[in-house]
Amino acid sequence: MNNLVEKANKFVQKFFQENLSNTFVYHNFQHTQRVVKSTKELIDNSEINVKEEEALLLAAWFHDTGYAKAYLGHEEESVKIAESFLKEHNATPELIDSVTLYIRATRMNYEPKNLGEKIIRDADSSHFAKDYFEDASEFLRQELEMHNIKNFSTAEWLQENIYVFTEKHQYYTDYALKEWKEKKEENLLELIEAKNKQEKKLKKEEHKARMKAKFKNDNPERSIQTLFRVTLRNHIKLSDIADTKANILLSVNAIIISLALANLIPKLDAASNRHLLIPSLILVLFSVASIILSIMSTRPNVTSGEFTKEQVKNREVNLLFFGNYHKMPFDQFKWAMNELIKDKDYVYESLMLDLHLLGKVLHRKYYLLRLTYTVFMLGIIISVITFVGAFYLM
Repeated sequence: MNNLVEKANKFVQKFFQENLSNTFVYHNFQHTQRVVKSTKELIDNSEINVKEEEALLLAAWFHDTGYAKAYLGHEEESVKIAESFLKEHNATPELIDSVTLYIRATRMNYEPKNLGEKIIRDADSSHFAKDYFEDASEFLRQELEMHNIKNFSTAEWLQENIYVFTEKHQYYTDYALKEWKEKKEENLLELIEAKNKQEKKLKKEEHKARMKAKFKNDNPERSIQTLFRVTLRNHIKLSDIADTKANILLSVNAIIISLALANLIPKLDAASNRHLLIPSLILVLFSVASIILSIMSTRPNVTSGEFTKEQVKNREVNLLFFGNYHKMPFDQFKWAMNELIKDKDYVYESLMLDLHLLGKVLHRKYYLLRLTYTVFMLGIIISVITFVGAFYLM
């Protein structure tokens, strides 16, 4: 007996390696080994003769080999593979009949008629009462999905397992009922707990979605927030650019005036340099004008820093600009801000007003900056022309 069973072990292992797809993550050689191990455990704790023991072990080795040929109806394919192997090894017709009978007993919803069939059915479903049940269950779900048998969500798979545990599956042998039932019930409780957690999570997500939909109109739209945020940021960047350009012109003209006062103007007293007087004055005057315009473009405009309650109620004050509240006591400012934030329309109006006023400030800055560049450019051109003319007329 042991010799034939050992040959079956090696044959099935090689057969799976050569013929079974990697997509069979559950019905594979590891599952077959577990079924054989459970079969031996049940045989050792049952009153069964040697011939039936051999037939059961052979059936356990071959019961899922048919998956290499077909998913649905694999039992009949397993029978064909087992018959071919047994005939090749000169097994008796009685042994062949017993093995094929036990393989067919592993079909879904089959009701066992004798002890041998009860053993093979309990062994094939022994994972229900094992610590590795959760992993085995997940592998089976993935396998069903990969073979396009059925796709289960996590919640659906939990429900399907609970249904199988409570309605479709049962152990038949006395040993399984005594030794495995308790662990099966523990696994069932874990499934029920996981289902309850899943339902609570789904309910929480549904409640969150309902609340989000309910208050959607009461909160600023993301697109509106983005609009104001991006536009205000761009305005501030443009203001920084204008200030930087004004500072550059201010520095350049200051250097020109410094050089003129230090090196050029003191030498104009000499009779030989008097022809440079007018060009030098033109250069200095235009530089001074450029400096004045640069200062004007960056010069801050400080407002009164006060407002009245009437202005707040009538929405006539921009509370987002510090120049309108820097002299107000904190209590009055706090009251005014509370009036602002509890009215969505007032918030939007304040943002729009702040944006509008920033635009006006930018217009003034860039207008003066353009004028500064024009004056500076004209000053350089006229100064160069007069210097050239002075040299030719001297």
